[in-house]
Amino acid sequence: MRITHTEGESNQSAARIAWAAKHPDAATRDLLARDANAFLHQALSSPCVSTIAKAEGIWIEDTAGRRYMDFHGNSVHHIGYGHPRLIAAIKAQLDALPFAPRRFTNEPAVELAEKLGTIAPGDLNKVLFTTGGSDANEVALKIARAATGRFKTISFWDAFHGAGFGAASVGGEATFRSHIAGPLMTGTEHVAPFNCYRCPYNHASPQSCGLACAGMVDYVLGREGDVAAVIAEPMRAVPVVPPPGFWQAVRAACNRHGALLIMDEIPTGLGKTGRMFAFEHDEVIPDIVTLGKSLGGGILPIAAVIARQGLDVCGDFAIGHYTHEKNPVTARAALTTLQIIEDEGLVERSATLGTYALDRLRDFGCRSPIVGDVRGRGLMFGVEIVEDRATKAEARDRAERIYYRCLEAGLSFKISAGCVLMMSPPLTIRQDDLDRALTIVESAILAEA
Repeated sequence: MRITHTEGESNQSAARIAWAAKHPDAATRDLLARDANAFLHQALSSPCVSTIAKAEGIWIEDTAGRRYMDFHGNSVHHIGYGHPRLIAAIKAQLDALPFAPRRFTNEPAVELAEKLGTIAPGDLNKVLFTTGGSDANEVALKIARAATGRFKTISFWDAFHGAGFGAASVGGEATFRSHIAGPLMTGTEHVAPFNCYRCPYNHASPQSCGLACAGMVDYVLGREGDVAAVIAEPMRAVPVVPPPGFWQAVRAACNRHGALLIMDEIPTGLGKTGRMFAFEHDEVIPDIVTLGKSLGGGILPIAAVIARQGLDVCGDFAIGHYTHEKNPVTARAALTTLQIIEDEGLVERSATLGTYALDRLRDFGCRSPIVGDVRGRGLMFGVEIVEDRATKAEARDRAERIYYRCLEAGLSFKISAGCVLMMSPPLTIRQDDLDRALTIVESAILAEA
């Protein structure tokens, strides 16, 4: 059975094999072979595409000295790699206090929690730290259960919320929930996701659909009657932007049926979409928001759950009992990352450069017969490659060939949903580097068309 990997491209394709054959240097071949021998293999990450010997700013460099602009970065590199201010802060914290046992508090951890409560809108001000986004989402689900006395959830097919059993249960991608993953948690209801270009309800446009996707969430909430929470990405990171009014309708439905709204901002938060939180584009405030990935500044792993004041209801239970829950070094990394984002105006920069990039790609796309759609927000955008516009037939092989042409030209990103060139550069990128990257993408598409 062939599984469609929504989150990334295949690592066993003909294009991947052809690319691997182009590594002429012994150092790269040797390290890739050692990696393949040492690590357990899994979809989306092994075998590796190449090596990394250096990461700085927007650039990664392999063992042969080849340099690539990194427009993927696992969504951790909002402030670029190796930001000197962040490195200095981590070094200073290592000298001052390298670790704190979980049941003791410390200044960096408290300051970070206070900072997150300040930048989050409304009364989102109660915080818990975890070591990864999957764990953060599972903490959020536990809070929802405790607050509502219910256990069911509604989430979307094709969504990604992490690889843990709970996170995979509410996720909607076969890669993480099929075959060896089961049986999963019960009560995890799924509905079709919003996707205006490939509407699962076969509507022609958002103007004619009556927000059927939001209506289905309302319908299932009503039919089930005992749902604890709706959990979703405010903008799908593959990327797919919600239609206008979608989240307002879902927020209202949650209120009517007594369900919480959990927003997974792990890839989209902290300025990536041109707002500090992606849900701010849609003028809603969730009950719980989760953050991760870029929170550690592209150096250290840390994630966070931010909940409404009134959801501090789990005091008698252990909902996130993590050894590194209040690690002062990871907390300092996150706190400094937030300060850099604010001090350097990176949220506003993301909005400005993102608008520029989308305008340029849309202008190019309307003239290319194999570009089906260009979409995104801020510096998270994608180009969907099709065989022809009339049928919207997915052009998976074309997309992979385009990807490897771009890699050959010095640009790295990832393919999502089989045929979407998904690009997510650091918020610190200069406009001339952004222009250079877009030219590489356009040239690769032209060579394929």
